[in-house]
Amino acid sequence: MKFDMHCHTKEGSLDGKVPIEEFIARLKEKGFDGMLVSDHDSYNGYREWKKVRENYNDNFLVLKGVEYDTIDAGHILVIMPEGVKLKILELRGLPVRFLIEIVHKNGGILGPAHPCGEKYLSIINTRKFRNQLAVIDKFDFLEGFNSCETPESNQKAMELARQFDKPVFGGSDAHKEDCVGLGYTEFKEAISCESDLIGLIKEKGREAVACGGEYYGKTTKDKMGKANRLLVESFWFYNHLGSMWRYRRRTRELRKYYIRLK
Repeated sequence: MKFDMHCHTKEGSLDGKVPIEEFIARLKEKGFDGMLVSDHDSYNGYREWKKVRENYNDNFLVLKGVEYDTIDAGHILVIMPEGVKLKILELRGLPVRFLIEIVHKNGGILGPAHPCGEKYLSIINTRKFRNQLAVIDKFDFLEGFNSCETPESNQKAMELARQFDKPVFGGSDAHKEDCVGLGYTEFKEAISCESDLIGLIKEKGREAVACGGEYYGKTTKDKMGKANRLLVESFWFYNHLGSMWRYRRRTRELRKYYIRLK
């Protein structure tokens, strides 16, 4: 089964330009069997899908996910079993070790998006990376191919996956229509829901999946060149301010998981 495992919708991501129904239509045209909705710290794209899915009677599978902004390890893709709803996954700013514990205790899986990509956005290029080496082994998968990354970034991600013996996902990371479906993941067994996917990854590991695709080449960083560094640096402030803004709500949610705050 062929999936795009990194998709940003207009309904769920501030920088998303493609409505969920248009996303689905484009992927169907390209022969995909499904997608993972992975909006930034939000399930709104998937919520929109739930409103309209009764209009669809085909076998195209839409999976619920989120791309979570940690405070110390960049972007992490999270997939929870169907029916599991955790408000904290829509409140950016958790340290990655807390995120791992919460996701695993509630039956989900997670892995770093574009792990060798831009500074602050990717686990390998965070300031605390030396302290994250032990964390990588606790992930369930890595994103091995991202259409909006460079070949060097994806090559390093694949090497990291081999080093830690992790399954690899591939996705477009599409925010615009012409990027949809450029990256893909091939699941070697049929899945029909999030729990099927989670079980397959836990049981079969690297044998369960393969990934690949084409490069987009029209990303903001491609257009801005060296000036993109300013945008990357500004993300640090955006992420930390967003984290501070949600501190009280996040703390209330954390208490539900009996995690001692320091």
